[in-house]
Amino acid sequence: MSSQTPPRAKKVPSERVHHGDTVVDDYAWLTVKDDPETVAYLEAENAYTQQATAHLKPLQETIFQEIKGRTLETDLSVPTRKNGWWYYSRTEEGKQYGVQCRVAADGETPPELKPGESLPGEQILLDGNELAGDSDFFSIGTSSVSPDGTLLAYSVNFTGDERFTLKVKDLTTGEILPDEIPGIFYGGAWSADGTTFFYTTVDEAWRPHKVHRHTIGTPAEDDVLVHEETDERFWIGVGLSRSERYLILSAGSKITSEVRILDADNPAGEFRLVRPRETGVEYGVDHAGDHFLILHNQNAENFELAIAPLDDPGDWTPLIEHRADTRLLDVEAFQSHIVVHFRRDGLTGIRILPRDGESYGSELLDSAYEISFPEPIYDVAPSGNPEFVTERLRLGYTSMITPSSVYDYDLRSRELILLKQKPVLGGYDPADYEQFREWATAPDGTRVPISIVVKKGTNRPAPTVLYGYGSYEISIDPSFSVPRLSLLDRGFVFAIAHVRGGGEMGRHWYENGKFQKKKNTFTDFVAAAEHLKAENWSSAVIARGGSAGGLLMGAVANLSPETFAGVVAEVPFVDALNTILDPSLPLTVIEWDEWGDPLHNADVYEYMKSYSPYENVNDRVYPPILAITSLNDTRVFYHEPAKWIAKLRDTAKGGPFLLKTEMGAGHGGRSGRYDSWREEALVLSWILDTAKVDK
Repeated sequence: MSSQTPPRAKKVPSERVHHGDTVVDDYAWLTVKDDPETVAYLEAENAYTQQATAHLKPLQETIFQEIKGRTLETDLSVPTRKNGWWYYSRTEEGKQYGVQCRVAADGETPPELKPGESLPGEQILLDGNELAGDSDFFSIGTSSVSPDGTLLAYSVNFTGDERFTLKVKDLTTGEILPDEIPGIFYGGAWSADGTTFFYTTVDEAWRPHKVHRHTIGTPAEDDVLVHEETDERFWIGVGLSRSERYLILSAGSKITSEVRILDADNPAGEFRLVRPRETGVEYGVDHAGDHFLILHNQNAENFELAIAPLDDPGDWTPLIEHRADTRLLDVEAFQSHIVVHFRRDGLTGIRILPRDGESYGSELLDSAYEISFPEPIYDVAPSGNPEFVTERLRLGYTSMITPSSVYDYDLRSRELILLKQKPVLGGYDPADYEQFREWATAPDGTRVPISIVVKKGTNRPAPTVLYGYGSYEISIDPSFSVPRLSLLDRGFVFAIAHVRGGGEMGRHWYENGKFQKKKNTFTDFVAAAEHLKAENWSSAVIARGGSAGGLLMGAVANLSPETFAGVVAEVPFVDALNTILDPSLPLTVIEWDEWGDPLHNADVYEYMKSYSPYENVNDRVYPPILAITSLNDTRVFYHEPAKWIAKLRDTAKGGPFLLKTEMGAGHGGRSGRYDSWREEALVLSWILDTAKVDK
């Protein structure tokens, strides 16, 4: 470890008063992104971190080579059929980004692809490497082919700030058309005839709030504003139904939905409202031939599935009624069947409802069945099913020992057909590893699931990485990771704490980890760490989480620093109170439905103040902490971890406390795959060094 003196941020006291409470923020000056002093401080932190981790360079390079060596660099995705074409992507050795391609389709069986070889008649739609050029950052926001297959709408970004420029490519000639629209958000949708493209733009708070209609071949300044969402809690988006019959315009806050639909053959028409928004009611719409399917939570905490007539989509009749033990996640409509994605007992599942004719009666439910899977813990979801008329269902499947796998499920034979399992080079054998489900007991008696993977023969107790998130009803399901093998093969245990605030155990799991119950997220995580130690799994626990999971990291470091041997916090939301108090910041107002509104509610203010990581740094002995952020992050600003590390260094004991800021990226970090592998290799080498593991 370097003996270099760590940077010390200057203190410039800034006072704020809320609900009669005066708080002094010594490091508020770091919020001024363009101030040369701010940039100089971040660069000084980077220099310190680089020097402090210089001794890890050989190990970092070794782990990078392990990740690279286990990855088939020249690879292909499984082709997906859509309107007479097979669409797929491929990667090439030595290149950072993927290439999107297609070939003409013949039948339902995907063509056999071989890495490094092109199929006869292959057409390259987008080459990310050519588009990126020499830029340090590159991402694609949308890539959407018109229903007739002749035009491609795509958008690009070179800074990481999630504002994209839309372009249109003529796929018959390869020409890039004059149509160019800057400043758009992700996604978009074509009209049925391919003459019109709908897209969204964001306001100053980075909230998608407007849907526009662009007619191909006309100037962008002539685009028509179709819909504007004025409620700052709501985001909007637009898509085309799988049947290509309806354009669907959705508005949603964290707790409320509202949907409008438009006949896709009439792009200049008016969107009609499905059902007016009602606070706390979420719903989504899909078109299923002679009916709409409505997935909603009106008087149904875990959601229920309803049908509605095409001429009165607000008239909902239950099809699958609410169950307390099953959270309905999504529904997908096809001509001959309905697919329901659900969650039960902490695991995901697939339910098929075959449609015989047009009936939606009891016989439809009587013929329903679920697809079974052999492993004790896993994750499965529908994946890549763009065709409305099909007898196959594409599924994505993974577990902590099974690499990401793509299956087709034959609806006639009820057979699962493995199309591809992500190759893992270097002799990986799933039989060499084991996965387990454990249950910790939280302070209030709640049982908290933990997913665990370990290499067989590992001496226990072993050093452990415990990962957590716990917000927005997002579930961190069991999944496979190539980089993780570099830890497991060195004798680590890897575990996921499925804490409240996520959605692993249903909607109530989420509700009991938000608002005035947010602290359950943190105490669940500490309970999981203590369980792993008590049950002889773990000798030392290193905590890891990102974004809202970074809030979790900061909170548990304050709550129980002695429990953890180290903490990795990536783009961490650690200055939660200050951020949620400022409605001028991107995403703040919409977040009030997740965290509460401390600006107008004194009780929420006091509760958030009692757990917000930055506010609660104290003089206890903290474990070593590595915080990673990005200067252009629009979701969790760089200054949150910068202020947090500065305060830790000034107030706390222990450490060391390291900050690494990517000066040219956004919330997702570095964009190129080799760059991201090197970043991950740095984190893993730091973890190994912090855990004092023989490397």
